[in-house]
Amino acid sequence: MPDALELMRTRRSPRILDLQVPGPSAAEIDTLLSVAARVPDHGKLVPWRFIVIEGERKKRIAEELLPLFRKSHPEATEEQLAKEPTRFASCPLVIAVVSRAGQHAKIPEWEQILSAGAVCMSLVLAAHAMGYGANWVTGWIAYERPSLNLIGVGEGERVAGLIHIGTPRAVQEERPRPNLSEIVTRI
Repeated sequence: MPDALELMRTRRSPRILDLQVPGPSAAEIDTLLSVAARVPDHGKLVPWRFIVIEGERKKRIAEELLPLFRKSHPEATEEQLAKEPTRFASCPLVIAVVSRAGQHAKIPEWEQILSAGAVCMSLVLAAHAMGYGANWVTGWIAYERPSLNLIGVGEGERVAGLIHIGTPRAVQEERPRPNLSEIVTRI
């Protein structure tokens, strides 16, 4: 296993369509979720939860999403309509990280939302540590009530991320990263 810093330096986001089988086993999924659940959580509120989407159910959801996409995106081209189901169905595993952040007397909602974001990043890094590729996205599915209902996201909940996980088809190329001199202020 690579050391932690090397692991973070080498993490990439493969295209979802480049994530293929094999995906994580049931035991590996439990490990991913256990690792992701160890994020900072001020007040121990657990302001997030997981929806694991795999197998035949994932394929059915991909099929059921197409008419929802067509209805809410009437401007979509035939190419977009053809591509849409493959985005959700192509990789072996999708884990939805659902934010349950809300009003609390001592813990600001913002901190709860950040905790859900940390869960997403931890899932991505844990998948990478296990030799898988992972891509953290949201997209229209995460913002439209019919699609949220389809994947089991309740009222008052929000999708922090749809983490697509599988085996990358190829080694991911490096992309330009921010120059520290442009993003760091020292005072």
